[in-house]
Amino acid sequence: MAYGRTTMPPLPLLRAVERFRAALAVLHRRTVPGHIALMEMMTSGWLAQAIAAAAELGVADELAHGPRQGAELAAAVGADEDALHRLLRLLISHGIFAQRRDGAYRLTPQARALCRDAPVSLRDASLFFGSARHRGHWSHLTDAVRTGRPVRTGVNGMPFFDYVQTDRDLGELFDNAMTSISTLALEPLLAAHDFARYDTIVDVGGGRGSLLAEILRRAPRSRGILFDLPEVVADAAPDLAERGVTDRCTVTAGSFFESVPEGGDAYLLKHIIHDWPEPDAGRILRALRGAMRPDARLLLVELVLPEHNRPHPGKYIDIEMLVNAGGRERSESEYRDLLARYGFTLLRVIPTASPDNILEACPADR
Repeated sequence: MAYGRTTMPPLPLLRAVERFRAALAVLHRRTVPGHIALMEMMTSGWLAQAIAAAAELGVADELAHGPRQGAELAAAVGADEDALHRLLRLLISHGIFAQRRDGAYRLTPQARALCRDAPVSLRDASLFFGSARHRGHWSHLTDAVRTGRPVRTGVNGMPFFDYVQTDRDLGELFDNAMTSISTLALEPLLAAHDFARYDTIVDVGGGRGSLLAEILRRAPRSRGILFDLPEVVADAAPDLAERGVTDRCTVTAGSFFESVPEGGDAYLLKHIIHDWPEPDAGRILRALRGAMRPDARLLLVELVLPEHNRPHPGKYIDIEMLVNAGGRERSESEYRDLLARYGFTLLRVIPTASPDNILEACPADR
C-alpha cells in the first residue's frame, strides 16, 4: 500500500463535475424509452458480479505485470479462454480493462483499482459485495422494507455485527472490504480538516488503526488513542509500526456502547453512527458525552444525505444499512437533531472531496 499524498482537485470543481454527470444521466434517461432505461438499470447488478469475478480470478494483478494475450492470461488465472474473453468484453465496454490492437489485454485506471497493491484498492470491497452471502441477503430487501428490520436477524438469527464474529470467513472479507473502502476517503478527509490542532485524538471504533496512524503521521505533535473491541485492536500493531507512530499511539480495548477513553481533545468516529439505529447510536453518543471535556470536539465522518433528488452514494448505502445492520444514513438536520438529543451541539458540516462529510460537534451546555 502506498501512502504518499494525492493532490485533491478544488471542491467546487468536483461538485460542478458531479452536477454535470447527473445532468448527463438525466439526459440519457430522457432520450431512450422508459422501458429501455429501466432495463439498463435492472441489469446493472450483473456488472458488479462481473467485476467481482475478475477480482476473484486475479485478472488485474496478472495484467499489472504487463499486457497479456488471451490464452496466456487465461492460463495464468486458471480460466477458460473463451469464457474469460466474454467476461472481459463486458468489462472493457465499461472502461474496466482494455484490449490493444494486437488482441492483448491491459489495465485501465479503473482496472488498476482491482489490484491488491494499488494505492487505493477496491479488490476486497468487490469480493465482499459480489459474494454469495452478501448477494443472498439483498434478495430479502422486500422483507426489510415491509418490516423495517435488517434481514440478517431473520436469515442467521443474529444481528450482522454479531454474525460476522461467528462466521470469520465472511467477517474477514467484510473487515478487508471496509478497510479498502476507507482508503477512498483518506486523502479528502485529511485535506479537509486540520487534525494537527488537537493534542490528543481518540479514534473510536478505529479498527486496526490505519486512519489514526495516517493522521498522526501528518500531525507529528499529536498523540492518539486507538479504541475498538479487543479482537479488533489485537491486529493494530503492524499498521501503527509501518507508519512509525507506535510511540505516539496508545491502544485501548473496550466497547463504545459502555465507555470510551477520557482525556481526548478530539473524538473521531468514521462511519460508526450510521451503522446503528437510534437506540444504539444514542448509547454510543452518551458514552462519548460522558468522557468528553467541555472544550473537546466530536468529529463524525459520515455520508450526509443531500436534500436533492440526484443520485448520491449515501442513498445506496442507506439501503445497505436497512438490509444488513439496521442503521441508516441521515441528512444534516437529522444529525443535528440526533446529536442534540444526546447532549451535543452541531457546529458545522465540513464537506470533503469524497462523498464523506465531517460533522463537528461539541458538548452542549449541561
